[in-house]
Amino acid sequence: MMEQSVTIPKDAVTARPGLDGRIRRYWTRRSDAFGQVRREELQSDKSSLWRAEILPWLPHREDGTALRILDLGTGAGFFAILLAQAGCEVTGIDLGEGMLAQAAALADEAGCTVAWRCMSATELDFGEASFDGVLARNLTWTLTDPEAAYAEWLRVLRPGGVLLNFDADYGAVDFTRLADEKGQHAHADVDDALLQEGEDIRRALPLSRRERPRWDMEALARAGFVRCSCDTGLSGRIFVRRDATYNPVPMFALRAYRP
Repeated sequence: MMEQSVTIPKDAVTARPGLDGRIRRYWTRRSDAFGQVRREELQSDKSSLWRAEILPWLPHREDGTALRILDLGTGAGFFAILLAQAGCEVTGIDLGEGMLAQAAALADEAGCTVAWRCMSATELDFGEASFDGVLARNLTWTLTDPEAAYAEWLRVLRPGGVLLNFDADYGAVDFTRLADEKGQHAHADVDDALLQEGEDIRRALPLSRRERPRWDMEALARAGFVRCSCDTGLSGRIFVRRDATYNPVPMFALRAYRP
């Protein structure tokens, strides 16, 4: 398979100011490690476990054509690759070129094609009703304007399309203590300086001062989503054993539809 390309709009590579720029630089520093963790995840039973959390909730096209899926904050591309392997037409976006480079390499290894775009999850360069499904994992808590993000995600969904948002109340967690968590987990090998940087960013983010997922359910309704639901049993189904992909922070699954 030919090496995949990453589309980087000219204005996307300019230095982003303030907290947004700091967040981008933080995740860029973690991109190599993320690539390796996602490689292990793709080769483990996590792939089938996550498919079981995603595929049953996706809509169906009566004409039999492939579903158009947007993976927000794709990181190293785990969700995007899973959905492409399932026959969907997938676009994966991320603010960091380093993460997208990891994602493109993993997609090549997996033998699937994804359209990779460097883009902010709150300023989407897509027309209205462009996608059948919008996915995100561990993204919403990092956003400086999550309320605007939910409105934007609704905009790009077609009527009847679904948002599947997997996140956790990371705002209530002291990042500097994550490395002390016993056993294998996804934060075990993050150095102290990066953990402190993550903690400083966490304290500055708006969702660190909100009760989640209660806030999300209210924000989804304000944005115009319908049939909103929250499943707090996600971690018990995904993280059945400790390994390098284990997340010690309990996750929840938000599902919502565009009317």
